[in-house]
Amino acid sequence: MTVRLASVCAMGFRLLLLCLLSQIRWACCYKQGDPVILYVNKVGPYHNPQETYHYYKLPVCRPDKVRHKALSLGEVLDGDRMAESLYSIHFKENKERQILCQLTLTEKEVDQLREAIEELYYFEFVLDDIPIWGFVGYMEESGFLPHSHKVGLWTHLDFNIEYNGESVIFANVSVKDVKPVPLEEGGGGPGHEAGGTGEGLTVTHTYSVHWFESPLPHARRAERLRDYSFFPKTLEIHWLSIINSLVLVVLLLGFVIIILMRVLKNDFARYNVEEDGSCDDLDQGDNGWKIIHTDVFRFPPYKSLLCAVLGVGAQFLTLATGIIVMALLGMFNVHRHGAINSAAIVLYALTSCVSGYCSCRFYTQIHGQHWVWNIILTSSLFSAPLFLTWSVVNSVHWWSGSTQALPASTVLLLLGAWVLVGFPLTVIGGIVGKNRAGSFQAPCRTRNIPRQIPQQPWYKHTAVHMAIGGFLPFSAISVELYYIFATVWGREHYTLYGILLCVFAILLSVGACISVALTYFLLSGEDYRWWWRSVLSTGSTGLFIFVYSLFYYHNRSSMSGLVQSVEFFGYSLLTAFVFSLMLGTVSFWASLIFIRYIYRSLKMD
Repeated sequence: MTVRLASVCAMGFRLLLLCLLSQIRWACCYKQGDPVILYVNKVGPYHNPQETYHYYKLPVCRPDKVRHKALSLGEVLDGDRMAESLYSIHFKENKERQILCQLTLTEKEVDQLREAIEELYYFEFVLDDIPIWGFVGYMEESGFLPHSHKVGLWTHLDFNIEYNGESVIFANVSVKDVKPVPLEEGGGGPGHEAGGTGEGLTVTHTYSVHWFESPLPHARRAERLRDYSFFPKTLEIHWLSIINSLVLVVLLLGFVIIILMRVLKNDFARYNVEEDGSCDDLDQGDNGWKIIHTDVFRFPPYKSLLCAVLGVGAQFLTLATGIIVMALLGMFNVHRHGAINSAAIVLYALTSCVSGYCSCRFYTQIHGQHWVWNIILTSSLFSAPLFLTWSVVNSVHWWSGSTQALPASTVLLLLGAWVLVGFPLTVIGGIVGKNRAGSFQAPCRTRNIPRQIPQQPWYKHTAVHMAIGGFLPFSAISVELYYIFATVWGREHYTLYGILLCVFAILLSVGACISVALTYFLLSGEDYRWWWRSVLSTGSTGLFIFVYSLFYYHNRSSMSGLVQSVEFFGYSLLTAFVFSLMLGTVSFWASLIFIRYIYRSLKMD
């Protein structure tokens, strides 16, 4: 069985290697007059970043045979569908008002363009891996009585391209000093470079190309793209907010640690007065967390599910750390669409062994008997909700004709990565974890008959602990969360990975400390059901993140429509679930280490 798994994993590794190699492209060097290919990519509503369609879906100039560019996995996941265009651009050769094509638009095609312009459709071209953005047309609303509604189509584009030596540095498109062709409702009318006939509206598309020398070397051309502002700039250096959050978190952690250590010191001094008592005699006359020493290590219900949560949480902690470290090392270029998507998929498949190992190892330690089902549950705990969410989102995109709908080849590639790499590595990790499990190492033995738990006050109920344990970690990342949402659900290029690493460390630290404090308060009330409580208390941060996503959608973005809404809320739910898994795992292990420490510090025979 191990040999078969190894052969399957080898096939999967080759598959992942091809995915990574497809992301690597070398810099192009041009000579005077060499053709520079301009690819048309996609169009979509300006306020819905994830609702994109193929550029040639609009009635625009297109070649007789559309030839698509070979794309990397990350670009396909990002909704890119690049195809060759009719634009003829040559290196360092200026061109003025070249005719691209002449089209005769039917009434239906005019209405299609009008609808696209009224929804603020923008287009994206790609030249030497440099994205070029522009609006399809122009819309003007003026006056109340009488009301004026004008819609025009841009039929001339000025390409401004910067170069340094033999490399292209930057490119953009301009419509300055260009008059749009008016599109009248019901088929249009005569206008600038357009003619209205009985058969439709005739428009002539033209373009100009201007080359400018740039002092910026090719290695630093990403800086030029970051400085360009076709889309509104919302990401700024926010050190002051981060420092403010850091100071508040340090003070919070300091108070929790100091107060908790003082309380524990008093507890140890009180509980260790009688050094000659045995472990079984400690029930007499005591109260608080010491009296439940024979129940605190009683294994919880739903062992397999708990271990699966811990395993998948450990996997995502490893994956998140790996992504941030790779970003800090400069492995993600802003010119590489979907590079982080590709890296995340590869890392998710490779770190599946972490989830299998952690889950099955702990499951064996707490005397779990069905380790095979535990491995299956671990492998499907996240992949099943992901597949379900993706199926719904992809179906909506497919129904609307969006380029975000994955082609069958990409779906088979991703399925193969999970079947040939992810699942086998989970099994291998589970087998290794089972064989290296060892004993649980509880400081006190557990009685057969559980102690009756006294009635708890309202502030020690699960819902209250979840509210406290979820809000405090969320408050530590609330500032950075806006910038992350603006990157994922907008068009920003996130580059502050050093700050992101600090915030990630703060999040985990706050989650661990809050979990320890809440666990101590729970045990002080003689309630030993800390296993699931520790996971839920800080894991509830995911609920706050999802509530914040609702706030962001309605108050911080202009997204609308079925396609964008389904994708936003579907993947926001998955994001909240991932945060719950990660923080629940950190919370549980922090609580377990703390409980082992305090009960090991008691002087018991």
